[in-house]
Amino acid sequence: MAKLIGVDLGTSNTFMYMKPQGIALRSPSVVAIDKQSRDVVSFGVEARRMLGKTPAGIVAFKPLVGGVIADYDVTAKMLRIFFETTNSISLFSRPSVIVCIPHGITEVEKRAVEDATLEAGAKTVALIETPIAAAIGTGIRIGGARGNMIVDIGGGTTEVAVISLGGISASKSLRLAGDDLDQAIIRYLRLRKNIFIGEITAEELKIKIGSAHPDTDGGSMIVYGRNVNSSHAATEEISSADIRLAMKAELEQIVRAIKATLEETPPELSADIYEQGITLTGGGSNLRGIDKLISERTGIKVNRVKNPLESVCLGIGRVIESEGALANLLRYRGR
Repeated sequence: MAKLIGVDLGTSNTFMYMKPQGIALRSPSVVAIDKQSRDVVSFGVEARRMLGKTPAGIVAFKPLVGGVIADYDVTAKMLRIFFETTNSISLFSRPSVIVCIPHGITEVEKRAVEDATLEAGAKTVALIETPIAAAIGTGIRIGGARGNMIVDIGGGTTEVAVISLGGISASKSLRLAGDDLDQAIIRYLRLRKNIFIGEITAEELKIKIGSAHPDTDGGSMIVYGRNVNSSHAATEEISSADIRLAMKAELEQIVRAIKATLEETPPELSADIYEQGITLTGGGSNLRGIDKLISERTGIKVNRVKNPLESVCLGIGRVIESEGALANLLRYRGR
């Protein structure tokens, strides 16, 4: 019997849900390929460790950018490996797959996700929008008449949506999220501190000392990199205030998207949101003080969820476990 699996295909991480075991795979969405043959030589955690360290004939990268497929062939190969890793595909059986997509992507980008999943070995593909899956995964009852605002800050996209009666009433989708915060840190240190660092170091700074609000300062940290002027190895002490300043413009865009969505929300739903607050999820919600920043700028309390990285995948899992109760959310395509 063909398996039904859920895939949260993210820019930074991919999660897979399988019944009955639950989340069966957690892996960075990173692959290392041979430049000449384009064969995958490594994937997941091992490939992520190779970022910025590969020899001339190999390149490690993320095949998804801004929540959409940037390299179709490599994405299909990566998905195939994930299917094989979880034993969800065999010579005689192909899975039916539910895949998450950002709310604001084009029909062409949706088709690319479907085609890559089918190319990887899926029998049928259904698409579910990230805000809907995230809301379900956080325990929000999306079928009710009450308005709920969900903010999902991922690796490549930030999804802001007001959900009521099983649909999205108002939304903004930004192709800006955790990866862009990392790049902002790299740019800031290069321009202001004359030190060049890589993506892994930038993410480490963000996680260890990064903060979005002065009241949640994270101290300081010594980083190692390359001096911009001399090209020699260099060290620099970086403070939490430096990281906050580096991310300021990107965080401001996220806050503006939330406020713009609130402005477009019908009054009755707005009252519900002000009463119960904004639900914050996604890996970016782990940034120290981001809930306080959003609450301060909107005047609405912010509720951070447990296991924010897994919310979307758990939401797809609940769709799978419902055995068709939420089938109206899905649009299948198969071969």
